[in-house]
Amino acid sequence: MATAKKPTSLKPVKPVKPVKAVKAVKAGKPAKASAATEKVKTAKPAKTTLAVTPAKASKPAKLAKTSQPKAAEALKSGASKAAAKPGKAGKTTKASKPGKPAKSAKPAKPPVVKWKPQKFVVSHLQASDFKAGLRSYAHYRDLGVAEATGGAVQAHVIRLLGKCDPSVVAIEHYHGVQFQLVYLLKGWMIGEYEGQGKIKMKAGSCWIQPNGIRHTVLDYSPDCEMVEIILPGDFKTVTLG
Repeated sequence: MATAKKPTSLKPVKPVKPVKAVKAVKAGKPAKASAATEKVKTAKPAKTTLAVTPAKASKPAKLAKTSQPKAAEALKSGASKAAAKPGKAGKTTKASKPGKPAKSAKPAKPPVVKWKPQKFVVSHLQASDFKAGLRSYAHYRDLGVAEATGGAVQAHVIRLLGKCDPSVVAIEHYHGVQFQLVYLLKGWMIGEYEGQGKIKMKAGSCWIQPNGIRHTVLDYSPDCEMVEIILPGDFKTVTLG
């Protein structure tokens, strides 16, 4: 007969060590680290300050170059050359020397004389015809030519009064005319004319004064008389003294 086998005894299962639990706790630490990383990630938006970088476009490097000594010297040399070459306006300043009026002060061309139908006119001498006029030291006798020519021509006799007073008479001036003729009737007169110097006119002397010529009466005799013809009849006189 077969003998019955003895029942095998089961070994008791060893209890699970709590080491895994410790490992689980250790494994939980990375979760804290991930939370920290999340905080760091949320702090990354501070990088948006990079938007300020467009200020790099306004670098003052180019402007700083212009302030270098070489550039400054170039500007100074250029300015000195420009100042050394006077323009057209500089020429007028040369003409305006101290104490002398500028030549540019001369009047422009007088208006063109427009001739109108003329009238016959005659003027006989009368003492009452001499009247005060442009100069305080002279009386003028109008010959009626301006009215007869429609203002195209003026003609009068000038009678200088008394002894010459240079403080009143000797004043430089000029007239804006197209034509001016003077004929000395009586006495004498000394005048100074631009470009001609001093000239003594006597009875019978005749001369033409071009437009804008500067002249000064220096002296005359008490009986000095002259006839003057001017175009146009209406003209301007500019006193310089």
